[in-house]
Amino acid sequence: MSLVREPGPPPARRGRPPVRNEVYRNGRLAGIAPAELAERFGTPAYVYDLDVVGRQVEALRSVLPARFDLAYAVKANPNLAVLRHLAAIGLGADVASGGELRHVIRAGFDPAHVVMTGPGKRDEELHAAVEAGLRVVTVESVGELRRLARIAESLGRRQPILLRAAVTEAARLERIRLVGDDGAGKFGMDTADLRIAAAEAVASPWLEPMGVHAFGASNVTDAMALATHVEAVVATARGLAAEAGFALRLVDAGGGLGIPYEAHEAELDVTALGQRLAALSGRMDDDATTRETRLLLEPGRFLVGASGAYLTRVLERKLVGGHHIVIVDGGIHHVLRPALVGQEHRVRVLTGAGAGSNAGPNRFPVTIAGPLCSGLDVFVQSAVMAVPDPGDLVAVLDVGAYGATESMPLFLSHPMPPEIAVRGGEAWVARPRIDPDVWLGWQVGEPGGA
Repeated sequence: MSLVREPGPPPARRGRPPVRNEVYRNGRLAGIAPAELAERFGTPAYVYDLDVVGRQVEALRSVLPARFDLAYAVKANPNLAVLRHLAAIGLGADVASGGELRHVIRAGFDPAHVVMTGPGKRDEELHAAVEAGLRVVTVESVGELRRLARIAESLGRRQPILLRAAVTEAARLERIRLVGDDGAGKFGMDTADLRIAAAEAVASPWLEPMGVHAFGASNVTDAMALATHVEAVVATARGLAAEAGFALRLVDAGGGLGIPYEAHEAELDVTALGQRLAALSGRMDDDATTRETRLLLEPGRFLVGASGAYLTRVLERKLVGGHHIVIVDGGIHHVLRPALVGQEHRVRVLTGAGAGSNAGPNRFPVTIAGPLCSGLDVFVQSAVMAVPDPGDLVAVLDVGAYGATESMPLFLSHPMPPEIAVRGGEAWVARPRIDPDVWLGWQVGEPGGA
């Protein structure tokens, strides 16, 4: 089957809002007719537009000062096609497990551009990081620092490290305001432990302290809040390095760059972010202690979120108490985020009478829900649209990050959806559909038997 290529988004016309860089454009997914994708790969399925990813990378790179490096947060989407695309265009990677480390090595990332983070690293993961020659390992506690030193000594290698600082109480409260997330307390060290860890790292022949890592908040679209966080981390790192007596060579401000999930939400103003960070870089140039310091950002969602769509087909429609209910063949076992964080994603009807902009007089409040035996299995409630019919195709947008990777695919034993990658109009199966018989075959019902 010939899959028709479509060019990327056209430049915005004067007086009109800019065209969003995303997988859904002009009624197509990644430039391909949805019906063609469904016929070739089946439904439900994830579709990733790698050209969207490339444009997001370029948009961010174009505004950042030269001292900034980018390490893709693999947890956002570890699909091998996505990873290989990012490795090919020169990004580093941020991994948070031994499994993610194996992913990026296979994808072709240079280990010297890979950082390892995460609040609970097992000894075998630390061993793998040192053995691979990673750029840096972020240390989350004094105990982890001591374990890493012993492992580095056993391998006869000196391991570069960052010391992860816990966010301050003020920053914790700001994090809750921005994203409703009060999970910051499990990450990093307070001031007392930072000082102990820094002193021990300086004294150790097996550890090389490079600087400080601190993460602010998730999915932030406020450029000024992001810039303020980076400035605060630089100040913390500068003070700690001066007190402990090591050269400040790297500051990792984490990720958190966000995307809009709903139509009324604004996109991150990368130009404003770049201007503020350029001013910071200028001040660092004027300071002998930071003149040679590199800065690292770990974007994940910002780079890949809008590149993904979850393609699903309508099974049934019905009226319940005068309300239109549409049941599709995919659900929150594959796209958990709407139920997990309580935020609806944009949903588009792709085929049938309701396709396109959903404009026109025949629109009604519609609930689109999945096939699971759970009241949580709902993508949108009371979205005003033309009611799709059985057989019509529907897309849940902005699932290129924390979509397949954050799902619960074993629930109710439905097949796991394939992940389809598209680049330059060419589509291929990046990960195949996995039938429940596969994981049934892994199980053993009786000792020594089947």
